[in-house]
Amino acid sequence: MSATMEAVKVFFSSPRFAVAGASNDPAKFGHRILAWYYHHSLPVTPLNPRASSIQLHSTSLPTVASVRDLPAPTETSLSVVTPPAVTLALLREAYAVGIPAVFLQPGTYDQAVLDYLEGHFAAAVVGAGGRGSEGWCVLVDGEDGLRAAGREWKSQL
Repeated sequence: MSATMEAVKVFFSSPRFAVAGASNDPAKFGHRILAWYYHHSLPVTPLNPRASSIQLHSTSLPTVASVRDLPAPTETSLSVVTPPAVTLALLREAYAVGIPAVFLQPGTYDQAVLDYLEGHFAAAVVGAGGRGSEGWCVLVDGEDGLRAAGREWKSQL
C-alpha cells in the first residue's frame, strides 16, 4: 500500500466525518461531497458558517459554523472543499481542536497549505494520486478508501 493510500485508509477509519465548505447548491462540490458521505451511510456533519442546515433531497442536515463546534473533533476526519486562503485558516483551527485526518479536494490548496500540512495531522490526503486526473477526490476514490479501511456501508439513495 502506498503512503498516500495508507493516509486514505486512516482518514476513512474515523468514526465521524465533517465537510468544510458544505453548500445547499447541488451544482457545487461542497454539496456533492456532503451528499456522498450521506449516501454512503456515514455519520457526517456539514460545516457552513452562513447556513443553519443543508438540504439533501428530502433530508435536512444541521450545520456547525466551525470545527470548534463539532461534537467530537478528535474522532472526526475533515473533508475540505474551500478556497486555499480559507483552507489554511481552517486547517489551523482543525489542528488546534485535534482533528486527526484531512482530505483536501483538488483546488482547495496552495503551497502555503501544503507546507502547513507537514507534521500537523495523522493523515492528510492531498495532491497527485487516486484514480482521477486531478488528484485525490472523495467522489472518485472514496469507495476505495472505505474498502481499505475495512468499513461497511450501504447506499441511502
